[in-house]
Amino acid sequence: MGTGMGQGWGLGWGQGDTGPRGDATSPPRCPHPALALAGWCPLSPAGAQTTQLLVQPPWTPPVLWDRVTLTCQGSGTAAATTWYKDGQRWWQKGPDRIVVTQSGTYQCDRPDTGLSPTVSVSNDWLVLQVPARALLEGDEVKLRCRSWQDKLVTEVQFYRDGNDLGRSPWGTELFLSPLQLNNTGRYRCRGRMEDWMRQTLKVSEPVTVTVHGEHPTAATPTPAQPLPGDSV
Repeated sequence: MGTGMGQGWGLGWGQGDTGPRGDATSPPRCPHPALALAGWCPLSPAGAQTTQLLVQPPWTPPVLWDRVTLTCQGSGTAAATTWYKDGQRWWQKGPDRIVVTQSGTYQCDRPDTGLSPTVSVSNDWLVLQVPARALLEGDEVKLRCRSWQDKLVTEVQFYRDGNDLGRSPWGTELFLSPLQLNNTGRYRCRGRMEDWMRQTLKVSEPVTVTVHGEHPTAATPTPAQPLPGDSV
């Protein structure tokens, strides 16, 4: 289990893992890692379908104590799925769905659509989760600050890009509603929990919230008006 605390949770947080190690059994890199929160790699320039790694429950990062299921979706035979864990080939010609029993970083590969984006399953003391989907302007989004095995956590505070957002009136949850483009940023939470019979402060790893475009219901378009002289 990770420590969850990390060093220097103020400004200048690190960017995390840079990707699989470059050895003979490492997977190829996904060429388009954008929209990682949605759990998919977007279409290639040629419009080809790509492999998706879906998470249940649908939260990022998923946590080990939730009994996480990963489903590999892509073209080709489901039984030909190759799984990677922590950058190493882990299961060749495996099933297209697995139940995670160890923390770490997972990817899957399908013969016709290639490599999925990574999904990191956490087992840290404190984890900040965001919904595993594309976040659109105008949406209502809930961020959850969770302690290991859902033990009691108090005095929870939230941070965005190193700036203190204070405590939420909802305790361990932070609501962003309606979502705005300026809500984009790197978020963390900090809380006090019991660790070996003593109260200690823990800090989550950062998660990235990226707000895209405008939700179709965020604004009502004005109907086109006929020009003078036009028949109606």
